[in-house]
Amino acid sequence: MAPVLCIVIPCYNEEEVLPVTSEIFLKELETLIEKGKISSDSRILFVNDGSKDKTWSLICEMAEKNTHFSGISLSRNRGHQNALLAGLMDAKESCDITVSIDCDGQDDITAIEKMVDEYINGSEVVYGVRSRRDTDTFFKRFTAESFYKFMGAMGTEVIYNHADYRLISAKVLKELSEFREVNLFLRGMIPLVGFKSSTVSYERHERIAGKSHYPLRKMAALAMDGITSLSVTPLRIITSLGIIISIISFIGTIWAVVTRFSGSAVDGWASLTCIVCFLGGIQLICLGVIGEYIGKIYMEVKHRPRYIIAERTGSKESEHSGTYSK
Repeated sequence: MAPVLCIVIPCYNEEEVLPVTSEIFLKELETLIEKGKISSDSRILFVNDGSKDKTWSLICEMAEKNTHFSGISLSRNRGHQNALLAGLMDAKESCDITVSIDCDGQDDITAIEKMVDEYINGSEVVYGVRSRRDTDTFFKRFTAESFYKFMGAMGTEVIYNHADYRLISAKVLKELSEFREVNLFLRGMIPLVGFKSSTVSYERHERIAGKSHYPLRKMAALAMDGITSLSVTPLRIITSLGIIISIISFIGTIWAVVTRFSGSAVDGWASLTCIVCFLGGIQLICLGVIGEYIGKIYMEVKHRPRYIIAERTGSKESEHSGTYSK
């Protein structure tokens, strides 16, 4: 029996691109149904992440015209990761597999068929991996590749050149729902769930319309969330750095005492100032990293909902929270 597929698409201020890409998504869904790869009950779920434009009204219009379209709207903007999680959790009870993809049309939609084939062959998670970055500028390519390498060096398990284009089975989603973090980094959380996985290569295209909602600032924030949410490596680096500096300082103290009693001591205001400034800078950096972890703990212990669903297409049900309760 063909699996029921739900394509989950987070949307934030996508009124320019949504009318174009929605037709592309629908055409691919209908093609897969015609080929018998997926069930005719399969659908496309748009997640409106508190958009300030006409995104939600467009989603409602599409849902009224075609039963393959559906949508949920969050009560406010919660960020891409929370919106994506909301869609996945909402879909997990009514489908066999989900595919998450961005709304901008940059990810090759035809890779979904390869993902479904991998699922049929036994994979519970299929990661979409970019085959190349020829369309990126040098700066974009350099920062993106550095992002993945840095994440790996910091002890966060991520798939190189993989963003959030992936297939996840309902079995994996059920286990993912047991992960209760408020600070979300799905690229690192899903590999932690385990199960058999595979990759599918695809080429990424230019954005069809509108502008990117993930500038360098947000990428840096995402990296920081990923590292501090899933790895304690920075804290271990601080500990190692502290030990090294302590050893050097101890050696320097012995040298200063020997120099003083040997009678060859000279005034060294400049060298002393440099040492004090260096140690002060190191201490502030270490306090900043520790503070970042404490901030994450502060957010986690509050147990606030990760998202609140305010509206649904074709339903009078109004609110649902992505809380910790089972």
